[in-house]
Amino acid sequence: MRWLVTGGAGYIGAHVVTALSESGIESVVVDDLSTGRAARVPFGVPLVRADVRDAAAVREVFRRHRPGGVIHLAARKDVAESTAHPLRYYQDNLDGLRCVLAAVAASGTRRVLFSSSAAVYGTPRRSPVREEDPAEPANAYGRTKLIGEWMLRDAAAGAGFRWGALRYFNVAGAAAPQLRDEGGTNLVPRLLRAAALGIPATVYGTDYPTPDGTAVRDYVHVADIADAHVRAALALAEGELHDEVLNVGRGEGASVLQMIAAVARATGRPLLFDAAPRRPGDPASVVASPVRIRSRLGWQARHGLQSIVTSSIAEVAKAA
Repeated sequence: MRWLVTGGAGYIGAHVVTALSESGIESVVVDDLSTGRAARVPFGVPLVRADVRDAAAVREVFRRHRPGGVIHLAARKDVAESTAHPLRYYQDNLDGLRCVLAAVAASGTRRVLFSSSAAVYGTPRRSPVREEDPAEPANAYGRTKLIGEWMLRDAAAGAGFRWGALRYFNVAGAAAPQLRDEGGTNLVPRLLRAAALGIPATVYGTDYPTPDGTAVRDYVHVADIADAHVRAALALAEGELHDEVLNVGRGEGASVLQMIAAVARATGRPLLFDAAPRRPGDPASVVASPVRIRSRLGWQARHGLQSIVTSSIAEVAKAA
């Protein structure tokens, strides 16, 4: 069975496509290459350059490739940008998903795996946060992901396909040089860039109600994220996963200052930082409960925090 992967030339998407290929699962990638790179897509995997908001282009991809399932990753994902430009996020993230779901319904495709986010929780009422806990997103990005889950449920009820949604926590690391995170907004690349340039890192918010005053997140290796997709795709194909939301995280939190310390250990030199005000829409602490995904898919993270940081450094060095 062939899987259609939207956003498959992006940082996370390319790791997913590579993991699918290594597992013997056929895929085709749709990506407009606005942030993705064609070089990330494995040899032999078809790449269609198209915007998922273009309904006609999406229908043509379905007609030509006839996928048995869809993994939808294409989306904007910068929290600060979503706060500054919320309507852009509602347009891009939700119009793209709507076009994909319309094509799924029209084509009779029977499986959809949706890339959601821990941002749907906002600031959780307890830690670790479970899938059944209230979803109260604190920013436009998180709201588009929550609405996306609602759209997915409603479309599936109407068209009769099976679905799953993976709520990623903070993704970092790299499995290969060509797949590394080249974005400028995620914490680990920002810290590594500061370390490489010998300048202080910027810490947004040092007055959170956390042990050291900086924001706490659950960092998970992108290779583990990709493995979760392979397991979820197989479970959807076999009817073992049906209409379910799953957290994808390690179940352990790390503060920004702890991440700075991890980078300092990995590079062998101190990393100074400058304190800046909190960014709008950033919650204090978000840590996953991975109990459900372990039970449903037998998945658990294999990489620890230092491995995440070290792999990022190693892959950047190899690619230089």
